[in-house]
Amino acid sequence: MYHRSIMNFTALLLASVLPAAAQTAATTAKAPTSARTVHHTTATGGCAKLPEMSPTIPALPAGLPCAKPLYTITTQPSARLDFVSPLEGADFAEKLGIEPSTFSLDYVDTKIGTGQPAAGHKYYTIHYTGYLLNGNKFDSSLDRGEPIEVEIGQHQVIMGWDTGFGGMRVGGKRRLFIPWQLAYGERPHGNIPPKSELIFDVELVSVSDTPAKPKVPPTPPHNMFPKPGSPTAPVTPNKSTTPAAPGATPAPSAAPAAPAGSPATTSPASDPTKPTSAPPPTAGTTTPPANPKP
Repeated sequence: MYHRSIMNFTALLLASVLPAAAQTAATTAKAPTSARTVHHTTATGGCAKLPEMSPTIPALPAGLPCAKPLYTITTQPSARLDFVSPLEGADFAEKLGIEPSTFSLDYVDTKIGTGQPAAGHKYYTIHYTGYLLNGNKFDSSLDRGEPIEVEIGQHQVIMGWDTGFGGMRVGGKRRLFIPWQLAYGERPHGNIPPKSELIFDVELVSVSDTPAKPKVPPTPPHNMFPKPGSPTAPVTPNKSTTPAAPGATPAPSAAPAAPAGSPATTSPASDPTKPTSAPPPTAGTTTPPANPKP
């Protein structure tokens, strides 16, 4: 009887302790790791915290508003790292590409345009100059003296360009701060190192539904530098094309050919004191070698 009472008491004690222990374990579980900031971020509608830039990059005009994000992205990896040996570095998760990150595409409008608004799947004519954070200018259409045309939304350019003209109008100018995730990524591109944040000063020159017609090179003057044998090549006349002087007597025309059967005209006798060359051999005859070999 005594042992039965002890067993009942133990069962009641376990029934009351186990749910409490489970609840305590649930409340003390490890919180998920917060996203690590890779690029400058900001609260919605606030000013962006820009990275440090070289003073060789042209300064923006005074009195402009602060840089703001067009949008912000936070990536969450599908895999989770449960354990890392102390032998690995602190950036091991980042090396594996399973570290969460947050980045934004920031902008400052330096001139408000008044023309046609920018829209997706249009052809944009753009002037631009691109810089690295260290101040190196890696490309500029202004230096070439000719803007470029791209079809926005067709992935012809980096994502920072494909999505960086929202809210602009023709005639407007903007500075874009593009994180490497929206630029050329982890690989180098020409003289741009991997994971490079880019700064672009852009001007929206025009917006069109159709691409601009390609420039046609100037047509050379007629019959200038004709190709030999070309049907359009000019035929060189036998006589000079130089216009005759006023009052000059025209040159006599060539004598007509003698009719068939008429006697051939004889050429004047040659001077016997001058050597003459032997006549060429007639067709069908061969000349034997001077010293035939046996």
